Amino acid sequence: MNSNPISYRQTADGSPLLRRGLACLVLLLWVSTNTMGQTPNDAQSSPEPSALHVTHVLGFEGARHNANGELRIQGAALQFQRSGSPAAQVSISSIQNVALGEESKQVGGVPMMLGKAAVPFGGGRVVSLFSHKKYDSLTVEYVDSNGGFHGAIFRLSKGQGQTFKKDLVASGAHTALREDHAKTQNTPEVKNENK
Repeated sequence: MNSNPISYRQTADGSPLLRRGLACLVLLLWVSTNTMGQTPNDAQSSPEPSALHVTHVLGFEGARHNANGELRIQGAALQFQRSGSPAAQVSISSIQNVALGEESKQVGGVPMMLGKAAVPFGGGRVVSLFSHKKYDSLTVEYVDSNGGFHGAIFRLSKGQGQTFKKDLVASGAHTALREDHAKTQNTPEVKNENK
């Protein structure tokens, strides 16, 4: 056995060079993966938003009340379409206001109500805390081709309303600044004392 034992001093001398090389390799891989994920076309062109599954509560011409379907921005129009039926649409430039709201709806129907009534010592109140589903409501006010003013209400899943409103405004829909109007109405009037 002709083996030369490697001393600690020999392995320690080669180790800093190995560490530097490994650190450079890791840095190079990190930079290359970050630059590969970004392309110039991603920042310049944003694709049209995908269709949202919504419930049309009321107001859109040509669509049934409480109908489930897809709401999307298609070119220069806001479009609602139920499966198997023609799409009802409104020009985005005719939209005068887009408003958001948050609602909750009790789920479970009659069986849930009977279950809450059967729980002793007021425990039905605790059950009520967990039997509500929260959702966003999107209200769109628009003017039709004859100059008539209309409004449509849609029920969306929780959290989808704000992003869809931003997409509508980016596409050219108008929003009314009702907060500024309310602030000017709440300011006290100053009476002229020099009469």
